[in-house]
Amino acid sequence: MTQLAQYAFAQPELLPILTSASPELLDSLDFGLIGFDADGMVRQYNAFESRAAGLSPQRVLGQSLFTHVAPCMNNFMVAQRFEDAAGAGSALDDTIDYVLTLRMRPVKVKLRLLSAPAQAMRYVLIQRAL
Repeated sequence: MTQLAQYAFAQPELLPILTSASPELLDSLDFGLIGFDADGMVRQYNAFESRAAGLSPQRVLGQSLFTHVAPCMNNFMVAQRFEDAAGAGSALDDTIDYVLTLRMRPVKVKLRLLSAPAQAMRYVLIQRAL
């Protein structure tokens, strides 16, 4: 087992760990991870999320998260929270119940939204029911 695989979806102080992790370590997580930059472009997309969503990394990387990859998250519950935190210069670490609806039947999930002013990457973590 890799070091990062020990980290859980709800692990405290997870953001700095994710920002320094290799793609191989991110792929070892047992939950979905989408990392995106300040412009909303997807820069990281782990293997778990690729399998669960049925979208290859080649189709997702370099695309706008909230307009092309997951427009179902382009709302006040997800996208707006990232914008508000960035505008206020504050950290974001919120976990919400959510329903994913794009390209699939509705799926209940938990989303963890992570960002910090000093970090270039922002993250949406997706935990699906087992």
